[in-house]
Amino acid sequence: MKSELIENRIIVWDIEDSKELFSQGYYGKPIGIPKPKIEEIDAPLILDLIEGLYLLENKKITITKSKQKISVEQLIEICKKEVHEFDKKYLVYKNFRDKGYIINPGIKFGCDFAVYEKGPGIDHAPFLVQVYTRSEPIKSTGIVLAGRLASSVKKQFILAIPKDKDKVDFLALDWWKA
Repeated sequence: MKSELIENRIIVWDIEDSKELFSQGYYGKPIGIPKPKIEEIDAPLILDLIEGLYLLENKKITITKSKQKISVEQLIEICKKEVHEFDKKYLVYKNFRDKGYIINPGIKFGCDFAVYEKGPGIDHAPFLVQVYTRSEPIKSTGIVLAGRLASSVKKQFILAIPKDKDKVDFLALDWWKA
């Protein structure tokens, strides 16, 4: 499937390709459709850089910019410039996707990712994920705020901590009411 890099987004212009890619794992967001259903997609698909890289690495899409093909290595360099703490976020994204989860940006929840077991519109994201490094201090107030938010939207808060080049440790926090 062909796509085009425009600034920091990747666009799949062909509507049939958009439908197919969205149906293969809820990749991207159809332009102008806030809560898309596969059968309702009639618009180009916008991918963020992280999911675009994942799809490019897995040979599901090709990407061009100004009619020049973008390689995996070139897209990684673009991602490093555009995405804050790209390396660790991509490792976590890839880890969840490789296990069959659907992973979307978690900006509306104030975290890095919202993770679905089946997909948006089918189930609610049961997990909110924040990515940390091993050396990064985690403040207790940050944990409490994240836990309160996750609890209020009935989700589990997960700290994702990359271990090395291909492993991630996860720490899940559950909140109990006595």
